[in-house]
Amino acid sequence: QVQLVESGGGLVQAGGSLRLSCAASTNISSFNTMAWYRQAQGKQREMVAAFLKGGFTTYTASVKGRFTISTDNAQNTVYLQMNSLKPEDTAVYLCAAWGTPGKNYWGQGTQVTVSS
Repeated sequence: QVQLVESGGGLVQAGGSLRLSCAASTNISSFNTMAWYRQAQGKQREMVAAFLKGGFTTYTASVKGRFTISTDNAQNTVYLQMNSLKPEDTAVYLCAAWGTPGKNYWGQGTQVTVSS
């Protein structure tokens, strides 16, 4: 069973930075897509950033220019560098991966809280 374990969340002031990590229990190059989602209290889960096979990346509009998704295949880890954080970025951030058709994996999430 594939496991994804997030880390790096915490409390930060507005304007600060955090780097989230998602460590996979398997070779991440086997995945077609790896992504970061977030879910704020009382809101729907939304995709924040995704890293597609071939090196393509995509971001939700609200984080473009502030967040960067990257991978380290040697470490089987996906990162989310978050800069210029805003209170509205406060959420639980979850790592997700898609492999062969029908195979989708999720981590447990890490809390990010941005104070104003």
